[in-house]
Amino acid sequence: MSSAPVGIFGGTFDPIHHGHLRLAQEALEQCRLSAVRFIPSGTPPHRAPPHSAAAHRVEMVRLAIQGQPGFVLDEREALRTDPCYSVDTFSALRAELGEDTPLCLLIGSDAFLQLHTWHQWLRLFDLAHLIVIQRPGKPVGNAMAQADATLCAHYQARLAPSTSLLHEAASGSIVVLDMPLLDISATDIRSRCAQKKNLRYLLPDTVNQYIQLNKLYTSC
Repeated sequence: MSSAPVGIFGGTFDPIHHGHLRLAQEALEQCRLSAVRFIPSGTPPHRAPPHSAAAHRVEMVRLAIQGQPGFVLDEREALRTDPCYSVDTFSALRAELGEDTPLCLLIGSDAFLQLHTWHQWLRLFDLAHLIVIQRPGKPVGNAMAQADATLCAHYQARLAPSTSLLHEAASGSIVVLDMPLLDISATDIRSRCAQKKNLRYLLPDTVNQYIQLNKLYTSC
């Protein structure tokens, strides 16, 4: 391939925290990605509406990644008011970046096990690789026996023995990465905000300051 893979990391980022950032950094280094694009969602179809407005979540991502080489903010989903499907986002990215640029969807193991419920999910393999982030001590392969049969078949057929395959084709492979455990969640951060607890070391100081300044998550 003529260019290094681009990682795509979507989510509500409500708020973005050190767990998100460490995951992106590990993927960047382990998979030798050219960049990781953070794509804050606008109206996610698979979950409840975010607690903070898209404009706030976009700004928190901007603050969190500023000055970090290889991290890029992509606002395309946040600007939409209709449901944002990953297949549409990847179709647009593929049109922009060309047919030969490897694209990689960064996805947690829990979300991967529900991939078969996503809109037109099989098309994702034509558009991108999947980098599945598994939790320490919980190999995603062990969970596949109870997974959807079609998803399991694709997992077995597409599982790559190394990250090098991400550089050899534009899409179609599944790579599984181990990540160091950072037991941080946006849900816990929102709860701490409501209880007026200290958020230091859970997220970047710039994001913490933004949350306090804008009085976000005061009633979560």
